[in-house]
Amino acid sequence: MKRKVRFALLAGLAVSLCLGVSFFSQAYAQGKKVTPLEGVKFNTAESLIDNLKTYVGKDVIVHLRSGKTFQGYLKSIGNGVLHLEKLAGRDFYDALIRMEDISAFEAKFRDMK
Repeated sequence: MKRKVRFALLAGLAVSLCLGVSFFSQAYAQGKKVTPLEGVKFNTAESLIDNLKTYVGKDVIVHLRSGKTFQGYLKSIGNGVLHLEKLAGRDFYDALIRMEDISAFEAKFRDMK
């Protein structure tokens, strides 16, 4: 009999804990909104490289024709190459990428506030 009572108390405590966590997580999530970042846009009338130039100093993901992907901060764009610094997942590494090898790039457009 004591086992049943103890089990019932533990089950009730677990259920109330789950309900409390879900209630507070919903209240927290409702307080945040997805907001667009200012000055961020793609211009389909321009080339891929011209679009990339607007993201100097920002975090981007660059996809190469080979299928390899690099994520980092776009430091500069020069004569046929771009310099990505602070590569994701690789401490103390930068990359110099030929622009003719780039097939696509991604940039952050929205943020949670």
